[in-house]
Amino acid sequence: MEVEARRQVPPPADNAGRRYSTAPVRPVEAFEPPYYVAVFTTVRSPNQTDYGETNARMEERVKDVPGYLGMDHAQTPGGLGITVGYFRDADALTEWRTDAEHRAAQERGRAEWYRSYTLHVAKVERSSGFRCVRAASEAPAARSAGSPTPGTGPR
Repeated sequence: MEVEARRQVPPPADNAGRRYSTAPVRPVEAFEPPYYVAVFTTVRSPNQTDYGETNARMEERVKDVPGYLGMDHAQTPGGLGITVGYFRDADALTEWRTDAEHRAAQERGRAEWYRSYTLHVAKVERSSGFRCVRAASEAPAARSAGSPTPGTGPR
């Protein structure tokens, strides 16, 4: 089984100082259920001292957890961040949750880096994915009104 995780690289800033990633966008592949997800949704504070370094360290460290499958991350222009971690089983998730260095980063996050956050943990019972096979430069063919889009029927 291949583990996929994307490292968040500090993206360029726009005129307002907000940062957006220019890295290629691609979600973690769908896995065979059951597995677990940890959905971490954040609003960060203005103080981000050492956040980038700590975040990069945590992204590297979690890869050593047996049963870690990967992660997705997205950031809105308004500052809402969403990170989804994928774990094969509850034991893998527990190992990450109780990791001493991760716990220290969590404490620092509550004290300095986050205005607010929520954490949702769920067992995934169904998973699917889609990847377009045409070249990115190809535009989809025009469809007449009422024509179904291939691959969008009921499952």
